[in-house]
Amino acid sequence: MTAPARTDLARRERLSADELLVAADELAALLADVVDGGSSLGFLAPLDRTAAADWWRGLAPAVAQARLAVWAARDAERITGTVSLGFTDKPNGRHRAEILKLMVHRSARGQGLARTLLATAERAAAEAGVTLLILDTETGSPAESLYRTGGWTAAGVIPDYATDPAHQYRSAARYA
Repeated sequence: MTAPARTDLARRERLSADELLVAADELAALLADVVDGGSSLGFLAPLDRTAAADWWRGLAPAVAQARLAVWAARDAERITGTVSLGFTDKPNGRHRAEILKLMVHRSARGQGLARTLLATAERAAAEAGVTLLILDTETGSPAESLYRTGGWTAAGVIPDYATDPAHQYRSAARYA
């Protein structure tokens, strides 16, 4: 019997603005899966796929202007994960960037894809001269464990920062 293909070896690519527009519906399906699974990414359940695709399309100008970098991981069938890196346009903050929207399809979890995507964004940030990365995540979430075990430093907790997809207030942990 052949071992199943590891998702963390899935093809990863940085998307151009045009590629983002083409992939918006696939990215919307991923986003809907993650939100429906209870992950807090700034959206509420149930997430309308059209609204999710429009949100992704709305990022294209920032990608075209190099203010945002977006990577997608694909298996043979679909986009299974994504991560974004947001660059600041403030003159005094060009040394920092923010990890945004790291998400993995529920069917692809537990195979190292989140770590691989995070490492991809971290490497790209370093190559761009970024010396400080920040992010936030729901306190107590599996994502928080990923960041803690990945060497990120907790910088504080903001109580009742946002609601989760089920409309419950949740705290957010900030990491650097």
